[in-house]
Amino acid sequence: MPAPSPKAAARAAARDAESSTAFEVLARAGYVANGLVHILIGLIVLVLAFGGDAEGDQAGAMKALAAAPLGFVLLWVIAVALWALGLWHLAEGILAVDLSGDAKGAARKWGRRAAEWGQALVFLALGTIAAAIALGARPDAEATAESASRGLLEIPGGPIVLALIGIGVGAGGVAFVVMGILRSFHKRMDLPDGKRGRSIEIAGVIGFVAKGISLVIVGVLILIAAVRTDAETAGALDGAVEALLDLALGPVLVGIVGAGFLAYGFFTVFRGRFARM
Repeated sequence: MPAPSPKAAARAAARDAESSTAFEVLARAGYVANGLVHILIGLIVLVLAFGGDAEGDQAGAMKALAAAPLGFVLLWVIAVALWALGLWHLAEGILAVDLSGDAKGAARKWGRRAAEWGQALVFLALGTIAAAIALGARPDAEATAESASRGLLEIPGGPIVLALIGIGVGAGGVAFVVMGILRSFHKRMDLPDGKRGRSIEIAGVIGFVAKGISLVIVGVLILIAAVRTDAETAGALDGAVEALLDLALGPVLVGIVGAGFLAYGFFTVFRGRFARM
């Protein structure tokens, strides 16, 4: 009997993984872990809105956890859960199929694969950050973003690449806003009936829009850095919050964003229970 092709072997491995109850439980826990991180981000952003000093991004939230008693244990739990969710999305991308057999079907298949694998990279990276912080690392997302931008700006064609990255991040933010407004997350969830389901839906709408707006601001900051060839203009979520604070009614706007991240966090925790896996 001939050995299966690498493609067939990968699909078989993905199917076996997704049929595992333990793997599904871990992947659902990944949504809960991601939700907890976003709830922490929301709380930190609210602290910033009221004049406090903190890092309002994923790394900042995880460093805050590391400072708590037995925080490193919780960080390892979060890391494992996020890695499992990342691998689940990786398997989902592998198993995406084209049922129509035409060009549009192929485009839809690869579009879904790109979306699933993009999410896989995000969750695998977040899990790695959580593990690194549990081991004692203290990354600075803002400094890392500026350093990466500076490196790009110093090479030929780098400003164009940085501008494209900014446009991509901004486009991702717009996609989040659209998903929130259209409630497209319904396609991937089985929400309960009644007030509970309605509350989760409202939290999803507010959370997706708030996170989308923050990503749009990050994309704009990166684009400005590319146009001005000034790496210090580029930044991560923390930089977006600082940019909002510099505006008229900045603390109010930042408070709204913080509340939105809280809503997104609570929605994502419930997604762990009601997501279609």
